[in-house]
Amino acid sequence: QVQLVESGGGLVQPGGSLRLSCIASGFTFSTYTMNWYRQYPGKEREWVASISSPALTARYADSVKSRFTISRENAKNTVYLQMNNVKPEDTAVYFCNVLVTTRRYWGQGTQVTVSS
Repeated sequence: QVQLVESGGGLVQPGGSLRLSCIASGFTFSTYTMNWYRQYPGKEREWVASISSPALTARYADSVKSRFTISRENAKNTVYLQMNNVKPEDTAVYFCNVLVTTRRYWGQGTQVTVSS
């Protein structure tokens, strides 16, 4: 079955950097677009970034453009989110996501807290 496992979250100071990882299994990773979402307490999840494959076309929400970079290593079934110059408003639970046929799958999420 499809599994997504995120890691790399934690506490980081404003202006700092963090790299999130998501290891996928249960589907042909190299043929699917992978996504990152985030969720604030009491809010719906919001899309952050996507990366296609094999073209590796990346797209970003305006709120993270020029600060975050999404990438992937198909040989490792892993997608990354490099977060630079983080801001307090980036504090959220970050989720990895994939749409396989008609079903959307989510990981368990990883907490990112930006605070001094």
